[in-house]
Amino acid sequence: MASLHGIVAIIVVLVVVATLVTVQYCDAGTVEMTSCADAVPARSRPEVVSITEFGGVGDGRTVNTWAFHKAVYRIQHQRRRGGTTLLVPAGTWLTGSFNLTSHMTLFLARGAVLKATQACDISPRHHDTRSWPLVEPLPSYGRGRELPGARYNSFIHGDGLRDVVITGDKGVIDGQGDVWWNMWRRRTLQHTRPNLLEFMHSSGIHISNIVLKNSPFWNIHPVYCDNVVITNMIIVAPHDSPNTDGVDPDSSTNVCIEDSYISTGDDLVAIKSGWDEYGIAYNRPSSGITIRRVRGSSPFSGIAIGSEASGGVSNVLVEDCNIFNSGYGIHIKTNVGRGGYIRNVTINNVRMNNIRNGLRIAGDVGDHPDEHFNQLALPTVDAVSIKNVWGVNVQQPGSLEGIRNSPFTRICLSNVKLFGWRNAAWKCRDVHGAALGVQPGPCAELTTSLSPGFCSY
Repeated sequence: MASLHGIVAIIVVLVVVATLVTVQYCDAGTVEMTSCADAVPARSRPEVVSITEFGGVGDGRTVNTWAFHKAVYRIQHQRRRGGTTLLVPAGTWLTGSFNLTSHMTLFLARGAVLKATQACDISPRHHDTRSWPLVEPLPSYGRGRELPGARYNSFIHGDGLRDVVITGDKGVIDGQGDVWWNMWRRRTLQHTRPNLLEFMHSSGIHISNIVLKNSPFWNIHPVYCDNVVITNMIIVAPHDSPNTDGVDPDSSTNVCIEDSYISTGDDLVAIKSGWDEYGIAYNRPSSGITIRRVRGSSPFSGIAIGSEASGGVSNVLVEDCNIFNSGYGIHIKTNVGRGGYIRNVTINNVRMNNIRNGLRIAGDVGDHPDEHFNQLALPTVDAVSIKNVWGVNVQQPGSLEGIRNSPFTRICLSNVKLFGWRNAAWKCRDVHGAALGVQPGPCAELTTSLSPGFCSY
């Protein structure tokens, strides 16, 4: 009992410092943001229950899906004022997909490993629908991201929730994604792979102090959400694991991602807002996104915006990040048929090492959900400020290649120095902006279209 009281004390301390993000944007596109730690903390929980009280066994062999369903049902239907913490003690807890509920904290103690059941029973002829149920495609995508139709439910899922915390004392959530990755490679998937953590239509979400590993697909996916904090995380997957993005804020507002290490097989952070005609029709932008003190590596992008950004992306701040051993440092990507906009983006104080392409803003990236997209739906990219960026071992400093009938406008590069083993040149077309203090020397489009003083906007 004494040890349980000790764990409860840790939970109270960690949950009290859990925070919600506060963002304010100025008319000129500059960003003022308080630290996540300075914002209103998430509520501490007066009640703690253990998964063992619901029949859970942490031996690494017993399947605990029913135990987690029972625990969440109890928390949902026997509400305690201030909510309840579900404690996962040390041990290996094998389970299928399960949903969370509002006013709940999922706490993984030190030594706890929450492990997803393997997908080996999923085949064209039979699959374990209890462990991996199918859910409807997201309306802003119109279909599963990988395949038409339904998609597999995320390992841990929440829809329409308020005040939810996932935290711990460096506990681990292991998606055991290798079977899913192999199905993708063999092209035997029947539906889009599950994310590791996904919240939909939810607010007041706090995720911190745990390790995520081997996600089947994207790791953390807040979609149609507001007030989300992701902090002090470790997110890892092999570099050859397909589409294992670290954090993908999607059609969400007021999202803060900070103080985390991410090393995965795809973009470390990718901001999205829907896919072509479906994203345009759903019209739910992403706005108020802050990414800071994130470090990591990926064969693709460190920080990405798009390419699915048809609902619009605005008011983004990226600062104090360290990206290494990656394909792209900063990658803003869109395409004809996307529609939407990407605007008021500030990227400041980013360090790069061993990068194939330092900065890329491109208008020809990404596929389409079907043949019904509108070729006349041209995206706009405007007011992107990239300053105080330093890189070494950068093969290609960057490419800024817009769309002929929708040039990228007000692109500012200031104090951007990217050094490589050869004197590679910038690539530019259909872009207007200014450059100040850029090495190697910027392309002509950024030295003649606007005065260098523009970079102080």
